[in-house]
Amino acid sequence: MTTITTAAFAVPSIHFEVSFKEPQAHYAEIKMEISDFRNDYIDVKMPVWTPGSYLIREYARHVESVEACDAAGTHLTVQKTAKNTWRIHSKKAEKVTFSYRIYGFEVSVRTNFIDDSHAFLSPAATFMYVDGMLNLPAEVTVIPHANWSTISTGLESVAGKPNTFHAADFDILFDSPIEVGNQDVFTFEAAGVHHEIAMVGGGNYDKARLTADCAAIVEEATAIFGVNPNKRYVFIVHNYQSGGGGLEHLNSTVLGASRNGYQSERSYVGFLGLVAHEYFHLWHVKRLRPMELGPFNYDAENYTSALWIMEGFTAYYDNLLLRRCGFLSEGSYLQALTSDINAVENRPGSQIQSAAQASFDAWIKQYRPDENSVNTSVSYYNKGALLAMLLDVKILAATRGEKRLDDVLKAAYEQFYVSGKRGFEEQEFRALVEQTAGTSVADIFDAARAVGPLDYNSYLNAVGYELVDNNQGLELPELGFNTSVNDGRIVVTSVTRGTGAWDGGINVRDEILAIDGERLDANGRELNRLMQTASVGDVLNVLLARDGKIRELEITLAKDTKGSFRIMPLQNASAEQIELGKIWLSLN
Repeated sequence: MTTITTAAFAVPSIHFEVSFKEPQAHYAEIKMEISDFRNDYIDVKMPVWTPGSYLIREYARHVESVEACDAAGTHLTVQKTAKNTWRIHSKKAEKVTFSYRIYGFEVSVRTNFIDDSHAFLSPAATFMYVDGMLNLPAEVTVIPHANWSTISTGLESVAGKPNTFHAADFDILFDSPIEVGNQDVFTFEAAGVHHEIAMVGGGNYDKARLTADCAAIVEEATAIFGVNPNKRYVFIVHNYQSGGGGLEHLNSTVLGASRNGYQSERSYVGFLGLVAHEYFHLWHVKRLRPMELGPFNYDAENYTSALWIMEGFTAYYDNLLLRRCGFLSEGSYLQALTSDINAVENRPGSQIQSAAQASFDAWIKQYRPDENSVNTSVSYYNKGALLAMLLDVKILAATRGEKRLDDVLKAAYEQFYVSGKRGFEEQEFRALVEQTAGTSVADIFDAARAVGPLDYNSYLNAVGYELVDNNQGLELPELGFNTSVNDGRIVVTSVTRGTGAWDGGINVRDEILAIDGERLDANGRELNRLMQTASVGDVLNVLLARDGKIRELEITLAKDTKGSFRIMPLQNASAEQIELGKIWLSLN
């Protein structure tokens, strides 16, 4: 009779230890203990990107001092086989310890930052995984530097093991940032969920006001979906002299803020908008998602043309949630929508790239803007938010105020995430919209794949509003380039497609010296005076320096085609239109 030992059934396991011997030099030390693989070799890999931030970031470039040993301390050969892959020749060892250091000194919500005051660990930039074993659970033990006392993360604590956390698999681990330091932590309860706010870097925030306002956002967002899937949620807020940006995670988020901006009403409401945006993502992206956005391939791009739905709809709801909470007046909310319209319709790139194309090309365009981006691309955030607005008001009009985009998202969450336990195909999502609205929405989904202006008034009029262009009928000249002042020099930073500057050959990095024989001043007074007296069709003689050589160009001023848009109540609106408008913009 064959005897089968318990060891034969040993389940492979992963345990990480993170320590900080030289935080002032921006380093963390990582030990990865790999048990019960017993292979001739083990390939370990570092992700090349992090979910929610669609750019190949090559995190492996910050890895150094790689080595491995078995349980007896015997050195094992490590061979790098690809840009983000190391092969450990483990010789069937029962336990392998793979050690490496990571350098982190980039301020962002998606990259590691370590100094003598704290450490922020973006897991995809910190932890490696065994090739083909993303489904394995993992434990992480954090050994804070002697001067640090607090750890903030959405990971679950392991009972009986100090500073040790558990992830059911590596998708969860890579979605759970870790903050280590002396952050100010305070809590609140909302929607039946325990929330923690970890404030890093100080600031002039009012804890009572901030927790009350964040709780209101949580309740409003939860009301849309009818359920909050978390028991615990963590806000990690990095406060800088000047900061911004955020990144969503399954049960946490990382936000950037200006530490002294909380007492400015405009800055504070802007921060609440960021809170609303990232919190909305815990349903819309982290759970309700396109098929392409999970499970992830951490080795390469994960393409989707649906970011206009995911990020765009979220960008629509962040301000809408602020309106429903009462943080934005009706006028301020409409102004926020108008800002998106101005940003999209006055961008030449909106004539070149569709929202769906922008989504697909996020990996090469969104996070790599250059001086010509305004002429070649559009933001799937702004354009997607406007498409969401049109969809919302169309559903309201089609159902006479009985349903709106909220109902679509709740139904999609139930159908695809809760019941289907999968992502959606775009045509499935569109079908669900049409089922809810009782009408075709081909016009809006087609517009997401088209370039050119959106027909706002055919939708806004139905809810008692209209878009007005204050520049309509005006004959205003446009110079066609933007400048900045560098060491007293007036330097071109961008040139707008279709303008006199574009046609006349003005280049980015040209230094503008004089126009029509008048030397320009660094404060822009002379240029402003010139443009106030100029007319469409005027020919300007521009003296400039390019790469150290003096040149003269003739620029013909074209008509400024940019709009100056406002959303206003529709004159002579019917009672039904007015009522639908009230529902659209109502306070809950």
